[in-house]
Amino acid sequence: MSASPPLTREVDVPSGAPARIRTPSVGDPRLARLSLNQRTTAEWSLREALDGAVAAGLPAIGLWREPVQEVGLGTAVELVRDSGLRVSSLCRGGFFTAEDEDQRRRAHDENLRALDEAAALGAPTLVLVPGGLPAGSRDLVGARTRAAEAVARLAPEARARGVVLGIEPMNPLYAADRGVVSTLAQALRIARDFSADEVGVVVDTFHLWWEPEVLQTIRSAGDRIVSYQVCDWITPLPADTLLARGMMGDGHVDFAAFTAAVADAGYRGDVEVEIFHAEVWAAPGADTVATLARRYVELVEPWLGT
Repeated sequence: MSASPPLTREVDVPSGAPARIRTPSVGDPRLARLSLNQRTTAEWSLREALDGAVAAGLPAIGLWREPVQEVGLGTAVELVRDSGLRVSSLCRGGFFTAEDEDQRRRAHDENLRALDEAAALGAPTLVLVPGGLPAGSRDLVGARTRAAEAVARLAPEARARGVVLGIEPMNPLYAADRGVVSTLAQALRIARDFSADEVGVVVDTFHLWWEPEVLQTIRSAGDRIVSYQVCDWITPLPADTLLARGMMGDGHVDFAAFTAAVADAGYRGDVEVEIFHAEVWAAPGADTVATLARRYVELVEPWLGT
């Protein structure tokens, strides 16, 4: 007996393998909470990303400050409004672990600008990447303390603008240069010093899949979860480990378990696909969005609950 033909002629990005399911069409209810994070299609301009998300039937987009600033905040606000898309988050604030007081003051001022941008764009969350160790420092405890202090200074400013600060714990691989908050448990300890409408946490499968007891910690987070971001952990790691994020289903993350835990915590917001991967970025953006839509409805959406 000959093998059955593939279900579709479409192929997945970046593997080139035949797609396992058909691409959801515009209006498919399974796409109702799917958001395209801009970094997944890094070669697209803001306008192209908005147009690409709309063409694929996605209802939301996660914005980055740099593409917004390229066109100017006023123009970005108009483009988003005209697209009809929700803004699921703005990335990124943070980077406030410097030892020098003047540098910390400048970081605070930059975060205020980021909060203003988030409010103007209608983003409910400003994602915070805490920052790494200052040059020459080995004081990880001190850097984490300064990160918590910086969040405390920003919390009332965020509340005044109607934006929630989302602390993103990052895989320990990045503790030295990018994110000294390494676990969801650490992020929650910082967040719980403030009200839930001021400070929350970002659950990112790439950063947290390894964390012991992470599913229990997610369920305990409740309304502190302000963003759920998905992509896969792939091996072998590339030479540039920042580009180690894979398409869902290409690596080691248990998306069913993670998503069920997020749903059990009560999270009902958008789900952003955020991928940093050279081959994904090199692919046509429309093919990338089609692949992530297929993988999302196959591996993530069934466990989101109501």
